[in-house]
Amino acid sequence: MKLHPLVHNRISYLGAAIAALSAIVFGFLLFLHTVTDAARVPYASLVIFIFVPTVLLFGVFLIPIGMLVERRHVRLTGAQSIPRFPVLDFNDARQRNLTGLFVVGALVVVFLSVFASYEAYESTESVAFCGTLCHTPMQPEYTTYQYSPHARVKCVDCHVGPGAQWYVKSKLTGLYQVYAVALNKYPRPINGPISSLRPAQETCEQCHWPEYFFDEKQKRLVHFLPDEQNTRWEINLLIKIGGGRPGTLHTGGIHWHMNINNRIEYIATDANRQQIPWVRVTDRSTGKVTEYMSTASPLAPEDRAKATVRRMDCIDCHDRPSHIFHSPQESVNSALAAGRIDAQLPYLRKTAVELLTAEYPSTDAALQGIADGLKGYYEKEYPQVAAGHREAISTAVGELQAIYQRTFFPAMHARWDEYPDNIGHFMFSGCFRCHDGQHQSADGKVIDRNCTTCHTITSQGKTQEMAYASGRDGLTFEHPEEIGDMWKETPCNDCHKGANP
Repeated sequence: MKLHPLVHNRISYLGAAIAALSAIVFGFLLFLHTVTDAARVPYASLVIFIFVPTVLLFGVFLIPIGMLVERRHVRLTGAQSIPRFPVLDFNDARQRNLTGLFVVGALVVVFLSVFASYEAYESTESVAFCGTLCHTPMQPEYTTYQYSPHARVKCVDCHVGPGAQWYVKSKLTGLYQVYAVALNKYPRPINGPISSLRPAQETCEQCHWPEYFFDEKQKRLVHFLPDEQNTRWEINLLIKIGGGRPGTLHTGGIHWHMNINNRIEYIATDANRQQIPWVRVTDRSTGKVTEYMSTASPLAPEDRAKATVRRMDCIDCHDRPSHIFHSPQESVNSALAAGRIDAQLPYLRKTAVELLTAEYPSTDAALQGIADGLKGYYEKEYPQVAAGHREAISTAVGELQAIYQRTFFPAMHARWDEYPDNIGHFMFSGCFRCHDGQHQSADGKVIDRNCTTCHTITSQGKTQEMAYASGRDGLTFEHPEEIGDMWKETPCNDCHKGANP
């Protein structure tokens, strides 16, 4: 079939060559992607369904561009007479054939574009794409996500949610992230909380609904003291989750803050939302509005006028629902409680936390330092233990190295103390950001800090000396170490920083 004379130009030839080569490459890579698992990685999907189709379309568009340029050249030089606009005459067999070829080619290109676009959409919505494409900046978040309660929930379900509007917003935000990674302009560690995160009512509450989360929940906290015996200390709590719909009996507890009958708003004076001097509570059933101001650090009227008022939602307490950076103290306690390391090794709790919190220039240096440090400690301080419990010590070394690799990321300066966890009030202010006994309304009402508002202690103490509650009021908290009544006045996080040996 004889092609139109205008096709014979360098630009159109180049476009045809690019399109043909891209089509061959696309077909080959698509075959590999279909028959092998090795190609099912973010980089492969990015190349197959975004880069190659883009190049193919670029080549296709070069063909008519070249024809237009050639047409202009012919008209200007007067080499031949060409009509102002193309003339289609389907009585001409040549034109019919060329039109048919064009239509078939256009349909093929459209089909490949639609197919590639869908695959590109699927790929960019995948967990692997979110977590591994930008390996260094996203390694801490991706690693901690895999060990979280939401490890089987896709990233986009929380970070984007349903609907086209937030999908477009997320992709536009992603363009800046690509720029930041490409030019090495991303922060270390990644900043939190995310200011542009979609409201939790549109994401979290698609699965978690405070109206129906109102039962008490048992929680067991297992600690090991930093003594020679690694003494186990356990606290069992009933957490008063609360919630419920207005007009029912279940409208109290912690989820009272999220009850649809209440609206809680606050002003934070720092980016991490840890300093909250002003709170406003609106009872929607009565219309009553109560404002509380911190007496310890009151907000000046001019600062309040220009401050951003945020409505409280799930993320204000559950601020680390997936990307949880467990502290060394918490991680070692968990490993001891689960039996992954041997509590019979003397001072293991204390030594393990010290090794994890030591400063290391890199992950490799940390792994070597942990191995040398633990083995060296027992060889020096307990030579008989080192000789008789080599396997237990080696197992402990392996577990501590695994803890380090999933909670410390030197390249990104990411670790537990960079990301406040507002559930509770043990290592961070959490509840005490507002419930500190110092937020007071104009009429003298105070946001209290009574422990029993949120939980009841049902048992506590050493394993062989456990004390049990005899009534619904529960037990008064007992600190495992003798500190008198200091715990009543001093917030837990003033002493507990997650690295206590």
